[in-house]
Amino acid sequence: MEKPIINYESLVRITRSISMIRDPEEIVLISVEGITSALRVKGCALFLFDRKSEALSLAGSFGLSREYLDKGPVSALKSISSSLEDGQPVAIFDVSDDPRIQYPDAAQKEGIASILSVPILIGDHIMGCLRVYTAEPWEFGLNDVNFVQAVAQVVGMAMELCRVNKGYKDSIDILKSMRDPRTLKFKRRTPYEGVPKSFSNDEMAHQAEA
Repeated sequence: MEKPIINYESLVRITRSISMIRDPEEIVLISVEGITSALRVKGCALFLFDRKSEALSLAGSFGLSREYLDKGPVSALKSISSSLEDGQPVAIFDVSDDPRIQYPDAAQKEGIASILSVPILIGDHIMGCLRVYTAEPWEFGLNDVNFVQAVAQVVGMAMELCRVNKGYKDSIDILKSMRDPRTLKFKRRTPYEGVPKSFSNDEMAHQAEA
């Protein structure tokens, strides 16, 4: 499978869209759809970390089936835990043969071959993680990881701003205020539509072709 070239415009589309939004549901959806489209992978999911239960709670996803999302609770201690413990990206090349996968059978049934897990950090605090899922074995390169890390950084800042503005004590409170993340759908824009109105049509067309 030929990998897409992740360029500056791809990152700008997503971060620009996120920067214009104060709705956590849309921030999540734009992030997971944008990553999936830019990398041309099977799907992407965003989880928020609940320190009290040591669980990862789904905030939103794109490209994954309802059956897979309902596979069971995701433990921060059993599901690619090193990504959260060390605060570093972790790439799983073969989900069928890696002890760091909590639900390998469910992943294989879903048609998932490889996973990249990138923590969402606010300073030294781990808010959650972004996970990228591929349908074919994928050697995640530096550009792939850097791209997802950059989006995760922007998402973290945007979600933290939502938390502060809403007066929530913890990021998991944001999730509690949202609708069922397995049924969320876009209300207004995608990463490729959410560009400033000041952009000309020619500029938007040029970026879409890049």
